[in-house]
Amino acid sequence: MTEQGREGHFVQSLERGLAVIRAFDAQHPELTLSEVARVCDLTRAAARRFLLTLVDLGYVRTDGRMFSLTPRVLELGYAYLSSISLPEVAEPHLERLVAQVHESSSVCVLDGNDAVYVCRVPTSRIMTVSINVGTRFPAYATSVGRVLLAYLPDDELEARLTRMELPPLTSRTLTTVKALRAELIRIRAQGYAIVDQELEEGLRSVAAPIRDRSGSVVAAVNMSVHASRNSIESIRRDILPHLLATAAKIDADLRITAPARATRLIGA
Repeated sequence: MTEQGREGHFVQSLERGLAVIRAFDAQHPELTLSEVARVCDLTRAAARRFLLTLVDLGYVRTDGRMFSLTPRVLELGYAYLSSISLPEVAEPHLERLVAQVHESSSVCVLDGNDAVYVCRVPTSRIMTVSINVGTRFPAYATSVGRVLLAYLPDDELEARLTRMELPPLTSRTLTTVKALRAELIRIRAQGYAIVDQELEEGLRSVAAPIRDRSGSVVAAVNMSVHASRNSIESIRRDILPHLLATAAKIDADLRITAPARATRLIGA
């Protein structure tokens, strides 16, 4: 790289040391001194100094001829991964999902008896109530809320159900604990929830669980659609497979983040 235009604080030796680390990849897990020098455009003497320094620091190992990275290089990315919040992990996946299906998608967490929106990628306004990050809806009448309730430990779920009020929000809303409990058991068995116009007339939604590296359900991802153009069958056929695939991708990303940080709501 040319040094033109660089600020006075620029440390070229740091740049070269990082270049040496990046020289190793899946296709080149082991390199000789000469190969590192060539890939990084360094003299053999400079490449040797960088490599041996990395060996001393524990980031590189050598058998005297071949060099390779050690697992310690993961520390360099761990600080970033451990600071990522759930919305930051989920948002790019929601963007791809919305581009595929052309319907709005959100991620919610459970707070008390409410489903709270922590990430949202809209396509158009489909509800009479505006939805933003921080919006709350009663969990019992939403697909995301039911997913989050369904995967609670049995004793915690029963405690919540005994205290939960279930007022009718539409003519279709489940308003008895018996009916809601039966629906939550079904959701846990099938791995997703579909709610048909129980929160608002004309609105259908489908949701799937998001799990952290321990397998615990920490959030739910949903898609909301107009009932006039999406039947329950078309939701299962055309939307649910994409939603489940997106949930799996978010799960996979959460597995490589620090579990205590990955589920933070807004990065606080």
